Amino acid sequence: MSARQRTWVWSLGWLASLSQGVALAQAPLPEPPPSGDIYTCTDANGRKLNSDRPIAACRDREQTILNPSGTVKARLGPTPTAKELREIEAKTKAEQAEQARQEEEKRRDRALLTRYPNPEAHEKERADALMRVSQGRQMAVERIKTLQAQKAKLADEMAFYQKDPSRAPQKLRTQLTDVDQALAVQGRFQADKDAEVARVNARFDAEQQRLAPLWQLGAAPASTARPD
Repeated sequence: MSARQRTWVWSLGWLASLSQGVALAQAPLPEPPPSGDIYTCTDANGRKLNSDRPIAACRDREQTILNPSGTVKARLGPTPTAKELREIEAKTKAEQAEQARQEEEKRRDRALLTRYPNPEAHEKERADALMRVSQGRQMAVERIKTLQAQKAKLADEMAFYQKDPSRAPQKLRTQLTDVDQALAVQGRFQADKDAEVARVNARFDAEQQRLAPLWQLGAAPASTARPD
């Protein structure tokens, strides 16, 4: 390459660099990044502190978060202690448990109202349940009467050996023992049926107490509606 050609190439390169420099000089400068929030507080010693991040010296007290303009953006509460965290967790669990209990009660109320849409349906179910218990109890009563008659007959036979019961036949003594045991079983069965009557009534009384306001809510629109 001749000296003239090298001079020409150099001139072109210089002109290109000059053009780039002019273009860069004319381009707008990038704007500085916006400043962040400002955390401010007064520490335990009464000092006013400011920072661009949460202030460690004010963990135990409230910190104010300011916008770059100086207006209040938010407030940062004190960092809870381990004990406070446990108390917060316990309170949260208790609130969740209470909410779950209330939801379960609502679900049960809906199911109860679906099963017993009115007082008549509820009372009919009570009567049917008491009738079933009464039938079982009556069977026990009849069985007790039969056993008592058998025992009376065996007692008459045993009276023959009143002076010396040891002379009574083993079969007779076994029959008396069996009858006494059967009477005890039927007596417990009868007592259980009596207790079941109380349980059935207690259950339906509790259901009626829960259903009464639900029935009233269901009947309120019909009772307040005006005839056309």
